Amino acid sequence: MTKINKSGIQTEIDAAFLYQKLAEHEEDKAVAEIFRQMNEIEHSHAIAFAKKENLSVDRLPPPSWRAKTLNSIGKIFGYDYVLGALLDTEKSLAQGIRNTKNKNQLPITGTEDNHVKILKNILDSQTQVAGHQMARFEKSHRSVGGNAIRAAVLGGNDGLVSNFSLVMGVAGATSGQGGVLLTGLAGMLAGALSMALGEWISVKSSQELYENQMQLEMDELEANPEGEEKELALIYMAKGIPMAQAQQMAKEIIVDSAKAHEILVREELGINVEELKGSAMEAAISSFVLFAIGAIIPVLPFMFLQGMQAIILSVVSSAIGLFLIGSAITLFTGRNVWFSGFRQVLFGLLAAAITFGIGKLIGISLA
Repeated sequence: MTKINKSGIQTEIDAAFLYQKLAEHEEDKAVAEIFRQMNEIEHSHAIAFAKKENLSVDRLPPPSWRAKTLNSIGKIFGYDYVLGALLDTEKSLAQGIRNTKNKNQLPITGTEDNHVKILKNILDSQTQVAGHQMARFEKSHRSVGGNAIRAAVLGGNDGLVSNFSLVMGVAGATSGQGGVLLTGLAGMLAGALSMALGEWISVKSSQELYENQMQLEMDELEANPEGEEKELALIYMAKGIPMAQAQQMAKEIIVDSAKAHEILVREELGINVEELKGSAMEAAISSFVLFAIGAIIPVLPFMFLQGMQAIILSVVSSAIGLFLIGSAITLFTGRNVWFSGFRQVLFGLLAAAITFGIGKLIGISLA
């Protein structure tokens, strides 16, 4: 089996599995039907790949660990996370498949398009999906989804890499356990506080900016609802929806001024109202905790050991942490777990080796 078809089959199987789970947990029947059709499309893609390789349909692989993990995340945090993570990876996955097909001189069939385009095509053909239902779907598929989980992974990575490099630099420059431990704890605290403050300012500033823009949009809606209805219809027409259907959808939506306002600010200004409901303090606390969890890993060995033993254990534990973070990132990138994990380990160890070497040079020069 060629590499493209092997990865292509697994990608389609995973997508079909996740869309099936989305359909099972979706309360809106119209949106659930869209997900079920997406499941059928992805399953048909997997069968097409299998037939091209003369494989029996009965021998299709099961969903991967990545798909099962995303499903577990959906059960805990809600399936908007699954949809967000799934759609976040579609463009990169589709482009990767197209690039590999070009290298292998295989035809581009059009099935490589990302799910957003496929979903729009389904919406165009689903006349029973009314305007308010499409608005519900738009809200879901524009959800922050995997962003919160991605932030957790990257927050831990920032703490681990930065403090690992700091600890190794001090360990290279000094021989005292106390100095390394103190520096590591200080670096963890300083970095976590910096991340928390930065996150609080970022969230608060964005909320204040967007709230002002949203108020201006509400003023326009109250002053000229007919004009906003026409504008909304034009937005849907630009998405490829027929004029009559777009106008009907806009007429249904404009009746509910709150819903119309939410859609207009999202489509015109690119603002997701759901994102503004988050607490700046919660975001700050989360950033603090996640950074601290990553940053404490290279410090822990120096609490119990000394000298080279502490350094070796710190390197080993940090390498394991880096590999786990690299593996977790594949939830969003769809890349190979081993490749992503070892790449993360390589770059982390390289950064630590550089600071350790610089620390050694400084320590020798000051001796």
